[in-house]
Amino acid sequence: MRIKITQTKSYIGSKQNHRDTLRTLGLKRLNDSVVREARPEVVGMVHTVRHLVTVEEVD
Repeated sequence: MRIKITQTKSYIGSKQNHRDTLRTLGLKRLNDSVVREARPEVVGMVHTVRHLVTVEEVD
């Protein structure tokens, strides 16, 4: 299964850990989107920044 991750909120004022997680996911700026496999590592990173992103399932 693949998921589309879109950054919907700014990371300004967030913890450094959250900024690093967004960068690791491949999100650089607001409204950036990436498609990743829904592996446990990726799901964990999305859970860390769930207040900054939206997630959709992609076929």
